[in-house]
Amino acid sequence: MDFRDKQAIYLQIADYVCEKILLEQWPPGERIPSVRDLGMELEVNPNTVVRTYDFLQQKNIIFNKRGIGYFAAEDARDRILAYRRDQFLETELPVFFRTLYLLDIDLKEIEQRYEAFIKVEFNETTP
Repeated sequence: MDFRDKQAIYLQIADYVCEKILLEQWPPGERIPSVRDLGMELEVNPNTVVRTYDFLQQKNIIFNKRGIGYFAAEDARDRILAYRRDQFLETELPVFFRTLYLLDIDLKEIEQRYEAFIKVEFNETTP
């Protein structure tokens, strides 16, 4: 995993875990990789993964069954969507709008590119 400089690594790993849950690669109610396994997979210190899992437990996205491991919560998808929407709307969207304005980019062009992106990346068509 390539990490960005502007965000703490544990938060980037949290985004990775959330994406796996949203894409149903790690279904709700199912066991997710152990701290050690995820640390090895992402080539990070297990303590960083512990911090990620603690963060996600505080958000009630995952939970720990003592002695068994970590699991995605049954309502993890809804919690992730709410958390990430709030995060996006509060921090990323204002920067995006400012850039659109400064570069004089039309929203119709954004819509066309978004539809093309969804089609290529997720093999879907937008309504």
